[in-house]
Formats: sequence, structure tokens, C-alpha cells
Amino acid sequence: MVRFTFVVLNKVRLMRSLVVAVLLFLTTFASAQIVNPVKWSYAAKKISKTEAVVLFKATIDNGWHLYSQNIPDGGPVATKFEFSPSKAYTVTGKTSEPKPVTKFEKVFNMNVSYFEKSVVFQQKVKLAANQAVVKGKLEFMVCNDHQCLPPDEVDFSIAVK
Repeated sequence: MVRFTFVVLNKVRLMRSLVVAVLLFLTTFASAQIVNPVKWSYAAKKISKTEAVVLFKATIDNGWHLYSQNIPDGGPVATKFEFSPSKAYTVTGKTSEPKPVTKFEKVFNMNVSYFEKSVVFQQKVKLAANQAVVKGKLEFMVCNDHQCLPPDEVDFSIAVK
């Protein structure tokens, strides 16, 4: 009888320990914050009956930087825009960006170009009709002085009216 009680008590203690461990894990996991230092917003501006400019604005948290579209091989992932094929519009030229900050980064052992605080990328499109919805995805990477986040992709859909 003593042996049976001892075995049952050990199983109860083991179960309590497992429950506590699981609760600690879930609490730690739930309190971990998802870092999202870039917020994207979109707009379109018609410049004629058949042309428009699509605007991609990145608002970047303090201390973080978003990399340019023009990054040498071996560096961070460059910002990249992909436009879905459509009969309603045609992409004209390359996506433009303002002049970035260019500095040497030890992590990549090279000069890299990036933006801080905010940046607006612009893409001209030729319209086949009076209205269109420009769709696609963009890829980007951000770093701060302590870490780099993995590249992220964002889908976009921008109405041109």
C-alpha cells in the first residue's frame, strides 16, 4: 500500500511539473512581441488621362532602416517591387526612389544604401482604361544596430481612379 501511494504521488508531482512548465512556456511565448518596424501605405495619382504614378510609402520605426533597391551582391536583401500582369495597366520604367543614406556596415562588410524614418517609392503606369487596380507584391528587409529581420513580403492592391 505504501509503495502504491508513493507511485501515485510521484505521478501527481510529475504532472504538476509538466503543467507548470507548459504554462511558463505559453506565458513566455504569448508575451513575445512580433517586431514589425515598417508600416506600408499606398496611393495613386493620375498625371494624365492615360498615365498615373503609384506611390509606396514606408514609415520606419526609429532606429531601424529599410534597404534601397540598389544593393550590391553579398549585402542585405534589396527592396523589390513585382507587379502582377494586367490588361488594365502597363508598368513604365523602373520604380524610383529618393537618394538613400549610404554607409559602411560591418555586418555586411560593405557600403549599403538605406532609408530611415520614411521613404516614398514611385512607379509610373500607363493605363489602358480610365480606372485600374495595380496589384503585386514587394519584398524588403530591415535592420537596426542590434539585429536584422528576415526579408518580408507584402501584397499590395492600389486603385487608380
